[in-house]
Amino acid sequence: MTSPGTRTRRTALLATAGALLAGCLLGTAPVATAEQTPPPVTEAATVVPVQTTGPADKRFNIIVMGDGYTADEMPAFRADVDKHLNVLWSTEPFASYRSYVNVWAVEVPSAESGVDCDPALDSPRRDTALGMGFWGGCNANSVQRLLTVDSASASALADLVSGSTAANRQIVALAHSDTYGGAGGTYATASGGNALSSLITPHEIGHSLGKLQDEYDYYGRGVPGGTYADGEPESAHHTVLTEEQMKQQRAKWWRWLGEKSESGGVIGRFEGGMYSTKGVWRPSKHSIMKTLGYAFDQVGREVMVEKISGKVNLLQGHTPNSAPIGDDRTVWLETLHPVGGELDVAWRLDGRPLPEAGDARTLDLRRLGLSRGTHTLTATVTDPTPFVRDPKVRGSQALTRTVSWTVDTQVVTRPEPVAAAFTGHTDTTAPVGAESVVYADTTHPADRTLSVRWTLDGRPVANPGNDRDLDLGALRLRPGSHTLTARIAGTHTALTWTVDGTPAHGQYALSKPLRTVHRPGRPVEYVYDGPFTMKLTSRDDRDGYVVSQFRVDGDGWQTYYGWPTDAEAPFRFTPGGTVIDDLVYGKLGTTRAVPWDDATPDYGTHTIEYRTIDAAGNVSAPGKFLATLLPPSATDSEARTVR
Repeated sequence: MTSPGTRTRRTALLATAGALLAGCLLGTAPVATAEQTPPPVTEAATVVPVQTTGPADKRFNIIVMGDGYTADEMPAFRADVDKHLNVLWSTEPFASYRSYVNVWAVEVPSAESGVDCDPALDSPRRDTALGMGFWGGCNANSVQRLLTVDSASASALADLVSGSTAANRQIVALAHSDTYGGAGGTYATASGGNALSSLITPHEIGHSLGKLQDEYDYYGRGVPGGTYADGEPESAHHTVLTEEQMKQQRAKWWRWLGEKSESGGVIGRFEGGMYSTKGVWRPSKHSIMKTLGYAFDQVGREVMVEKISGKVNLLQGHTPNSAPIGDDRTVWLETLHPVGGELDVAWRLDGRPLPEAGDARTLDLRRLGLSRGTHTLTATVTDPTPFVRDPKVRGSQALTRTVSWTVDTQVVTRPEPVAAAFTGHTDTTAPVGAESVVYADTTHPADRTLSVRWTLDGRPVANPGNDRDLDLGALRLRPGSHTLTARIAGTHTALTWTVDGTPAHGQYALSKPLRTVHRPGRPVEYVYDGPFTMKLTSRDDRDGYVVSQFRVDGDGWQTYYGWPTDAEAPFRFTPGGTVIDDLVYGKLGTTRAVPWDDATPDYGTHTIEYRTIDAAGNVSAPGKFLATLLPPSATDSEARTVR
């Protein structure tokens, strides 16, 4: 049995390990005792729908609540929510499946600004709605970065969102603080204003929803992990197998081996993970489960697609099938609509494909000329996403749904007048991105098929197959603002969207170099003889937080967050990296996350690229510049040889 003292130390160590770059802790925040239970907070709370894509009981719900924000500071809470969400939407697969997610902000003002024990144990206790506090709730045996929330209050506030349950939601509690900290798992917490705080949410959902494990190679910061000595891990992204064994056994990530990793480098076999430095391997050098700011690699992304899709039903509605239907009518179904692609529908009659039905969501049985008797009609909805390669996952209910009907030619359909109207559709109140899939569902008369016609800037747009979805990315829109219209054929019923075809503009500002070199046909080059800083900024002609990203020498794109100790401070590049709280940031060239990683200085010339992702999801073309870092002993003549 574990003693109380041991449990306390384990909590502190988990907070240390789990907070690597994510500021998080697997599991739940401590449950308040009866003596600690704060007064009810629900009466003062307001639920604000931030993004509503469907009924809460049919969606994955992210519920964001703030603590330590006074009534006058609610605009700051809203800005923090906007930043957290746009960072999440810039991360795949959330970018492609954001339409499967509802987001709710619960605004509950606190009597005082800030949270408990921030930043020190002797810092004031604050009168706040959710009782959030650093040091594990002001526990001297904990660690500063462990930021907890009163779980009973958080659950009570989340329950205000009708249709949300523990099974279909993720609670994110933001503290009104700039101090680095967080926790995660069942409840995710983060300090709203810290440089790294918005990067915690996708990592935490990776834990709580995807059941992904940490890829850290240590348990406590600054202390290398030991050697993994157990059998093959259950974790989808850890293994003891060699690449050859994975291929031979068709195990783990064998389908992705050798491909360029979405988080940088190549999908292969990199030692370290699950808090062990040796004896266990992960797919990528760094992914979001190891280093905050990077993407999910293909292995983690495939898991997350399955888990997000598993929270919803691809088949949202269909012609009733509890009794036989006649062949004198149309049959319909409604699907979900990923932002990143269209779902496929395949129709079959008595087991035979119906190619004439194409990918349509409505089938007119009268055109099939059915022979007398009964027949079986099926429609199978599938998600053809390239993010999934495992046939087992693709064939699961997360990505494949089938509905069937018995068609009896003796059944006569009773006429029921149904007006032509739009039902569900992509939100028309906010601009849509130039690469988005926009959708418009209609009512379902049994006696006719309603067709949706699309126009862009007044001109008809060809949209063969499924007319309920329009893939804007296939149109290759020119920059600028466009007007998209969907109209039910033969009626004046229409929907209109503004299409944002212009990505946000990004720019960089560097510390003063030794010299600047301009050469025809090459990016501008800045020469330094020591550390230098880079600040990325952006501007957009639309509302919403813009995410800036950068990468070095073609490595993975990393979300720009300023500097870990100050969101407003520029990012600092050095030859060997800067150690902050036993983690390493800003090593130029080959990345380094912990002090025992290779610290060999990377002198010479490096290519740094930068780009933006705006609130509509538009990704800008990358800009680039060169940075040359001279070794300490280099002279001007030697400097010319390092290029």
